[in-house]
Amino acid sequence: MAFPENLKRLREQNRLSQAELAEKCGVTQQAIDRYERDLMKPNILIGVYIAQALGTTVEELVERKD
Repeated sequence: MAFPENLKRLREQNRLSQAELAEKCGVTQQAIDRYERDLMKPNILIGVYIAQALGTTVEELVERKD
């Protein structure tokens, strides 16, 4: 479950609310919430937008930190 955890950690490190991140990525706050709770996965394009908004890479977003 790396993506949801990484997304939340990086969003909080960037001091962004779910709504602020959603606005930067062109999705709803509810979508960000669902991504963080692992109820839904973004498509690859939204994944790229999320990574750009967080100043990271798609690889870091999906990488498992074991």
